Amino acid sequence: MKALLIGLALIFPSVAAAQSIALTPHLSGLPSPVGITHAGDGSSRLFITLQDGRIMLRRDGSLLSTPFLDIRSQVLSGGERGLLSTAFHPRYVENGLFFVNYTNLSGDTVVARYRVSATNPDRADLSSVRVLFSVDQPFSNHNGGQMHFGPDGYLWIAMGDGGSGGDPQNFAQNVDSLLGKLLRIDVDTGNPYSIPPGNPFASGGGRAEIFSRGLRNPWRFSFDRFTGDLYIGDVGQNRFEEIHFTPNVPLTPKNYGWRIMEGMHCFNPPEGCSTAGLDMPILEYGRGDGCAVSGGYVYRGWAWPSLRGIYFYGDYCSGKIWGARRDAAGNWNTTLLADTTLNISAFGEDEQGELYVANHNGSIWRIESTDVPARRRLTRRGAD
Repeated sequence: MKALLIGLALIFPSVAAAQSIALTPHLSGLPSPVGITHAGDGSSRLFITLQDGRIMLRRDGSLLSTPFLDIRSQVLSGGERGLLSTAFHPRYVENGLFFVNYTNLSGDTVVARYRVSATNPDRADLSSVRVLFSVDQPFSNHNGGQMHFGPDGYLWIAMGDGGSGGDPQNFAQNVDSLLGKLLRIDVDTGNPYSIPPGNPFASGGGRAEIFSRGLRNPWRFSFDRFTGDLYIGDVGQNRFEEIHFTPNVPLTPKNYGWRIMEGMHCFNPPEGCSTAGLDMPILEYGRGDGCAVSGGYVYRGWAWPSLRGIYFYGDYCSGKIWGARRDAAGNWNTTLLADTTLNISAFGEDEQGELYVANHNGSIWRIESTDVPARRRLTRRGAD
């Protein structure tokens, strides 16, 4: 056992966790993981998105050697470019469809649809590809990249502001540009998609795909699987990282503020800016705590009752992981849960709602509590 622990210490970076959570090593040897998700098909498989253009598959506790999808020949990878996320259709069991967001060889964003192989559930059918749309990227950074199907059944896509620094062309506020936006499309109708009627520019006045605007680099966002609430981690310019929250009552379009605001502070103009009509972040932190936020998930699993309802988020540069809750008065409180040496590139959840964190340097960790797990509580009650 001692040799095993020494071996794990060599493979995985050290983790100094606070009392409330522990990080358990789950997978290693993965070059630049940037996404963790599941297909919702009851198989308990875990899909790991690699920046180089592959989706790897963990099945029955083991990582399969053959990728579920391999499009490395089509992907420009490095820095903030690459294969950036994977989203499975809510009716994947019926239609076998999934969607990817990647940077093509010209440096532009592509959103494409694939179908699982008809003969092998662990492989995608490469010939089934259909590009939904592409977006010109003026610079190499701020691609956003996360995609999720929302509680409304539509596909949501996060787009960064196009890069450079300070959004020099003010794309995030320009409703004729898809950059710096949260997009929403209906992939079940239209050719190759249609516009949901609730999008603010569905009838004109701006790009119809836009749902919300004012984002700098929303690298990772998620929906609470229990409430449908939306959480966005938006990477800051050089002073503040921020978390935005939009309740599902239902979800309504927002202007999240960039480049007028960075976090809760004026950016352009640097003084005397107006916050009228802007949706301010619920949380922010400065450069003393990190330099690039990775938005996470609300824990809704069953293994760790003490973690339920906590929103987890972390930072790529510092390796810190925080947990946030909203109290009865509506105030948000956040607590540092772990101070790690990980380069946190993403969080993810499995079919049961258990949470994982991706270390960009090559490993996946499972988030657990130092409290007694639910199964042991049940056993103890039975013994009593």
